[in-house]
Amino acid sequence: MKKIAILGSTGSIGTQTLDVVRANGDLEVVGISAGSNITLLEQQIREFHPKFAAVGDEAKAAELRDRVKDLPVKIGSGMDGMIELATMPESEILVTAIVGMIGIRPTGAAMKAGKDIALANKETLVTAGHIIMPLAEECGVQILPVDSEHSAIFQCLHGENRKEIEKLPNIESIEYQDKVDITKDMMKSSETFKNIMWDNCRSVCDCCIISGVEKYFFFGKISNIY
Repeated sequence: MKKIAILGSTGSIGTQTLDVVRANGDLEVVGISAGSNITLLEQQIREFHPKFAAVGDEAKAAELRDRVKDLPVKIGSGMDGMIELATMPESEILVTAIVGMIGIRPTGAAMKAGKDIALANKETLVTAGHIIMPLAEECGVQILPVDSEHSAIFQCLHGENRKEIEKLPNIESIEYQDKVDITKDMMKSSETFKNIMWDNCRSVCDCCIISGVEKYFFFGKISNIY
């Protein structure tokens, strides 16, 4: 029985992860978390019976404690709660499915506690990949890509000699290939931003660059993107 904890169990990746758990009898959820959606989180607690649940908002956490006082589950809150979830002795894998740089600290704490990481939080690598990847190697843990494109590449590369692979496709760039200027290191297109939620990041990076940065940290020197 593989035991997992999920940061962001009420979001898209989190709920899909729970769908996988429902379909497989060899997975057990020991911890879950949400930012503020305690209605769905309560439903998940009652279905999966985790030992611990964390809520980003303290007021919502207090409300959830009252709602589930009939159950043997501990409720944490804020960053401390997320780190406690990430480092639970009972878990083997942490699914990092929350949005934003808030996922960096609990991901790092989980690796230091010996947990493998199923990563669906792109900011962790885009902003701190130079810290996270060496830390994973130092701690002897795996970082497994969850998002569709990177997970597909990871599965294709499994068991292959990476030295024989010269290029990896950047799916985001292909969609807009006729509308952008391609350089050696990056691709820019204002339309790309329709695919991501960060309306305020246009002056910093676009989806193609983000995807390329992720590939670099996931797959290293073979990430010659085209």
